[in-house]
Amino acid sequence: MTSPYKIIIVPDPVLKAVAQPVAKVDDTLRKQMDGMLQTMYDAPGIGLAANQVGLLNRVLVMDLAKRKEGEEEPPKPIFMVNPEIVWESEDISVMEEGCLSIPGQYAEVERPAIVRVKYLGYDGQSAELEAEGLLSHCVQHEIDHLDGVLFVDHLSSLKRNMILRRVEKLKKQEII
Repeated sequence: MTSPYKIIIVPDPVLKAVAQPVAKVDDTLRKQMDGMLQTMYDAPGIGLAANQVGLLNRVLVMDLAKRKEGEEEPPKPIFMVNPEIVWESEDISVMEEGCLSIPGQYAEVERPAIVRVKYLGYDGQSAELEAEGLLSHCVQHEIDHLDGVLFVDHLSSLKRNMILRRVEKLKKQEII
């Protein structure tokens, strides 16, 4: 199956736009979430926000199950509609992050170590998730996307500009 969506690459303005809340979870939205999940798996990635495929609604998908050769786990997709961080720890975590919209670029990002997120699930039911470690970084990274914030926005302007220039160069060379 081919990816239903094309992943948008920086500096497309849709990546800096704020996504709008979703009124209800219905079959159309579930079809969007399924398509986003397939696109994320094909990339391959562990998280994808609606902005990254040109849709400006507050929807994200994640799956942190291992997909490395010999370590494969069954998929464990997480679907979040209108996610909202309702609590964050004072403890800080630093992890290397990358982004499907900023291909091949990575940097260490500082974020709250633990967050609690309220959202609507695939079934439209209200749910809450407490996340730490990689899941915490991933959910915060994807919620940032819905607010028009990229992981490079957490870096110094020097580092951010270096990364964005590298992406422009790769685009000109038609590598990405």
